[in-house]
Amino acid sequence: MQRGNVAAISVAAAKDGKILWEEGFGWANRERMIPATANTMFSLASISKPITATGLMILVERGQVALDRPINDYLGITKLTGLAGDARGATVARVLSHTAGLPLHYQFFYAGDPIQPPTMDETIARYGNLVSAPGETFRYSNLGYGIIDYVISRVSRRSYADFMRNEVFLPLGMTRTSVDVPAGMADGAAERYDLHQRPVPFYRFDHAGASAVYSSAHDLIRFGMFHLKNRLPEQRAILSDSSLDRMKAPLTLNAFGAAAYGLGWIITQDDHGYLLVEHSGGMPGVATELKLYPTENLAVTVLTDGAFANPGAIADEITGVVLPKYGKALADERASPAKPEERKPFVAPAQLVGTWKGTLRTWRKTVPFSLTIEQDGDVHAQIGDPPTGDFFGGFGKQLPALVSLADWKDGVFSGRFTGTIETPDAARVPHTIALELRLVDGVLRGQANAESGVDPVYFSLASYVEVRK
Repeated sequence: MQRGNVAAISVAAAKDGKILWEEGFGWANRERMIPATANTMFSLASISKPITATGLMILVERGQVALDRPINDYLGITKLTGLAGDARGATVARVLSHTAGLPLHYQFFYAGDPIQPPTMDETIARYGNLVSAPGETFRYSNLGYGIIDYVISRVSRRSYADFMRNEVFLPLGMTRTSVDVPAGMADGAAERYDLHQRPVPFYRFDHAGASAVYSSAHDLIRFGMFHLKNRLPEQRAILSDSSLDRMKAPLTLNAFGAAAYGLGWIITQDDHGYLLVEHSGGMPGVATELKLYPTENLAVTVLTDGAFANPGAIADEITGVVLPKYGKALADERASPAKPEERKPFVAPAQLVGTWKGTLRTWRKTVPFSLTIEQDGDVHAQIGDPPTGDFFGGFGKQLPALVSLADWKDGVFSGRFTGTIETPDAARVPHTIALELRLVDGVLRGQANAESGVDPVYFSLASYVEVRK
């Protein structure tokens, strides 16, 4: 807690169907001096994803949703748009496994801010564009899980929050779990704090299914136990064992380094000698971890109300106590840490050198875009036509920008430059633009994301780029 300067941490561990430990530390609310306990509700951030996937799988078992069908079959008037590939390949399973071709996307809407979350149809119309072909690559997308919660709502004819409460939380005995925080449960929820332990204003998203669930360590460890097929007396089997296994089957290899991704779960085949199924979460005022070790029937969760608490390391320490072999491997690794890989200067391969011209497509309009890549590694990006020498002729036009952090790996060019995406949601605060462009048949195509880290405005909003030499 001191290292991360966090106000509260809540932990729980269970093995072989029995709770070993659950406890809270610090203050759930420092201003009101409410202590954290195992029953304190914490914002989960991306641990919401396996929980939302669990809800979707209930509809799959009921025959109301098919994993291999295009997700557009379950949407309303607004559909995913296939810019880099055929949208029919964006199946439900691919959305769940982050391989549908959707862009990186996150957006926070704060209490008191006049800008509030758009409808999901509006979000899909603006950002539901395939920036890579379905099945072509793994790209982590909060938008995808926002679309999943929309499918749950449309198919069940209930709100996402109501469906999850009645079909997932209550049947699993998770009485301290909800989507966002209902008014009557506010006193039991941990405040979100920044690095200086100042309360972060309450915020919501346009991707609730990816990020909006609150839960306690007491409840979340039981959710983990259910996924380990431990049948607790107060729980109803909301999914069959075969569906639980299907969710943990790797669909995307090398999603996060050596880790794969299934239906809502990250899978590591060798975590210090053990199979690991997990998900973590992180956003302003939140850092969380849920780890499952199926072969050992072990679940560990760590929830915090600060973004710098490193809950994964805490969970590793707990795991090392329960599994001595794991603890020894962890200690050996820390005694001889691997040296960080040095970043090598970017040298452009021959197929990239030259000037690439095409378009950048935002949800408001499509504008010219060019990328000039020099052999020595200098890269310049230009949004729109370059300014003329005349003052009035150049007004409002963007200058060419130097691309920093340029890289070329596995057929993908990436980098970052200073510029402006001129849509109302992106242009309201300064931002940089992150490029991720894949070379396919002589075309560089992919996403150009306006990204802001201006406290407290955080977003990553994608446009589509397609350029040719």
